[in-house]
Amino acid sequence: MPYPEIMIRPMREELTRLGIEEARTPEQVDEAVRETQGTVMVVVNSVCGCAAGKARPGIARAMQHTTKPERAITVFAGADIEATEKARAYFTGHQPSSPSIALLKDGQLVYIMERYQIEGKDAPTIAEELTRAFDQHCAAASSSTANA
Repeated sequence: MPYPEIMIRPMREELTRLGIEEARTPEQVDEAVRETQGTVMVVVNSVCGCAAGKARPGIARAMQHTTKPERAITVFAGADIEATEKARAYFTGHQPSSPSIALLKDGQLVYIMERYQIEGKDAPTIAEELTRAFDQHCAAASSSTANA
């Protein structure tokens, strides 16, 4: 049974205020991945403490970095059930994890930070790791777009 929307709305808004789009259906997930040239960040949001105190604040810091994915979407585990399953289907070779943060480049998984990698870190460390991943996986896409 999904979480009540009134309970999770503030957790959703922490990410949407950053410009991260909600993908509440499998079709919205597929559209974001299929239609974006370059890198898409997919955040599997969660009600857990490590999402609240570590993942979402770390993402907020990372999104201030000059190099970012071309598009960022979020699904909410325990609420957007089918959309979350669809997003996780792109995370080949990885077990379901909430929260998690993935980068897909041209539809292929190039980076993932799973719950076990989030739990033991603070928000600034998560932000540092994400910005390194952005620099590695998003910079080339930004450069090639500028040259096109």
